[in-house]
Amino acid sequence: MNAPRERHIALPHLGLAALEWGEPSAPPLVALHGWLDNAASFSALAPLLAPHYRVIALELPGHGHSDRLPAGVSYHFLDQVRAALAALDALELPRCSLLGHSLGGGIASLVAAAAPARIERLWLIEGLGPLADDGTHTLQRYRDALAKPPADGKALRVFRDIDQATSARTIASGLRAELARPIVERGLRETDGGWQWRSDPRLVRSTAIRLAETQIHALLAGIEAPTALLLSQPTTPYLPAAMMQARAACVPRIAVEHMAGGHHLQLEHPQAVAAWLLRHATSAS
Repeated sequence: MNAPRERHIALPHLGLAALEWGEPSAPPLVALHGWLDNAASFSALAPLLAPHYRVIALELPGHGHSDRLPAGVSYHFLDQVRAALAALDALELPRCSLLGHSLGGGIASLVAAAAPARIERLWLIEGLGPLADDGTHTLQRYRDALAKPPADGKALRVFRDIDQATSARTIASGLRAELARPIVERGLRETDGGWQWRSDPRLVRSTAIRLAETQIHALLAGIEAPTALLLSQPTTPYLPAAMMQARAACVPRIAVEHMAGGHHLQLEHPQAVAAWLLRHATSAS
């Protein structure tokens, strides 16, 4: 069952989209994508996991085919955590495993901290907790976020074709065009004169307030599930080695490994990432 199934998940306040692979009776594994990505971020990896799991790649609010938040409402990290928990309820999953990449890894780790009894295992790719604040730029970030006008009515760039959109995504992310294309194709909508991104433009706004690193450490200490963290080599600039090592030290049962490649390891090396995940599926972290 390599072809994914489209899913719609009705939450009390909005609808979320998802792609699903594997047998419905298999153990559930919910996957959370990165910032401005979508469920196609797992399009190469999920078929390799489908013989073992029912993989549900959830699209976060404002991303992919999921609904946007109402006008005038901002996106906050902890609200994404709440949305993920609400999706587990709507999917009737009292217990499951979680896989998160980048932003999705940060969300997955705090979902595991919030509801430890519900998480069987936790796999994280290039993400452990949210972006933090050491206080250096707190005031300026706060002022900038509140001073900028809302992006609700901002005109979106129109691409003449999917190739041009793929080129733009490649330049922005460094991801090779053939690897970026599944995310790009799912992340576009056709409009007059070409194509536009589906993602909510408000997702690129600055966050007014971030959690302090000490608060993130306290939350990560609440993760009870066996956890495996996979980091890229060379190190991603916003995931410095010292910070990630200190965060990993807070998690009681964690195994940390490194893999040569870029930020989207699951797209660059799906076979190797699948082997990593399945190896830790049975090991005691």
